[in-house]
Amino acid sequence: MKSGGFLAPVRGLLWRFSAAAVRPLAFVRRLSSRRPVVVGAAIAIVVAIVGSTIAVADISASSPSPTPIPTADATGTPTPTPTLTLTPGSSLGPTSSSSPAPSTSPGASIAPEGMVAATTDGVWLPASEAALATRKPIAVMIDDHWLARPQSGLSMANIVYQGPAEGGIPRYMAIFQTEAPPSIGPIRSARLYFVAWAEEYRAGFAHMWGAPNAMGRLAKDTGKYIYNIDGLRYGGMSGYMWRTSFRVAPHNLYTSYAKLETLTSKLGGTAPLATSPFTFEDALPGSARLEGGQVVVPYAQNDVVYDYDWKTNTYPRTVSKEGPQIDAATGLRIAPSNVVLMFMNVGLLAATPAELHKHRLDVQYTGHGSAMVFNNGQAIKAIWTKNSEYAPTLLTYASGPNKGQSVPMVRGQIFIQVVPTYVPATWTTGYAAAPEIGTQGN
Repeated sequence: MKSGGFLAPVRGLLWRFSAAAVRPLAFVRRLSSRRPVVVGAAIAIVVAIVGSTIAVADISASSPSPTPIPTADATGTPTPTPTLTLTPGSSLGPTSSSSPAPSTSPGASIAPEGMVAATTDGVWLPASEAALATRKPIAVMIDDHWLARPQSGLSMANIVYQGPAEGGIPRYMAIFQTEAPPSIGPIRSARLYFVAWAEEYRAGFAHMWGAPNAMGRLAKDTGKYIYNIDGLRYGGMSGYMWRTSFRVAPHNLYTSYAKLETLTSKLGGTAPLATSPFTFEDALPGSARLEGGQVVVPYAQNDVVYDYDWKTNTYPRTVSKEGPQIDAATGLRIAPSNVVLMFMNVGLLAATPAELHKHRLDVQYTGHGSAMVFNNGQAIKAIWTKNSEYAPTLLTYASGPNKGQSVPMVRGQIFIQVVPTYVPATWTTGYAAAPEIGTQGN
């Protein structure tokens, strides 16, 4: 977001506790619990510890510029905590004057014969379903108040954004392309930064009203960069959204993919999504992946935890109060193939006196900043870049031989966590997986 509306937040304004409130991270995997290896003679297997590095993203007003996010060193000793400085109008990440230029990922894979890749999450689809691979995405704002849990449809989304909102309660934006959930919700109101991300996909955008700046952007851009599906207009008697009786308002507004697809088409949203802001690669073989590891994002009203599962090469999700996050519509555990943390400046939104009491937030989503990408059991230090309001958000390697090149996503669901720089997200890396006779894992 442009800096005009930024007020520098006080450390801990939206985070309810000090760093002591963050749960200790411990992911210990005993050698004895690993899968048995059958061989003709006794073989000693040494499980090499790649390292268990805890990295913490925090903010310090005294730091003149951000320091790099640490990675594991050769001994497994934690490297120093990074400091990200919040300065209105500035960007996080490299201090060089130029942003990294995207390029083709060296890990990008060639399409198998008769298959096409979805432009949202890279999943292979049969050529007979090529229309699904480029189908117009539809984004839906989804409630994360505890009264709204468990939500419906998240397990079937190709991409999910979760970011901060007022009151310390985060909010989801789920993007659907290849799946068609019969139930999606509960639907909540729009925020400008979510509108800007939805526009990157030229998506239909379902919500129930929103902040004034979000509504202004939607009014200006609908039919060009986005297709505005506002519940105030298309709910109720229109039949595109409906209130349920098993929850109380405002946490009870639902829709379906079929309804939203029909309406998006009526609004003129028929052009396919031909390209993707991401590059994709196939999953690494099990022998090349780490085992274990954890990512924690402690929003004020929802501690989000991902525990890497080596067998499925996914990151099953746990949330506050409910524990393992289950999709109410499908009964499935929510377990993305990729987890992305994008660290962004967040402050109070400048507002009229009548709106100040709502304490809405302003997120600096343009420019560039620090990021982390987790897939294949790896933790990859990255940079997010969004050069203008209507440019895509790109993720590139922050260092190493691939610096400036696109960080590939593993084909599968992508969860993007937008993390205020004052929220201490933490993560640990895993251990080298023990070899298994006759298989290379998933």
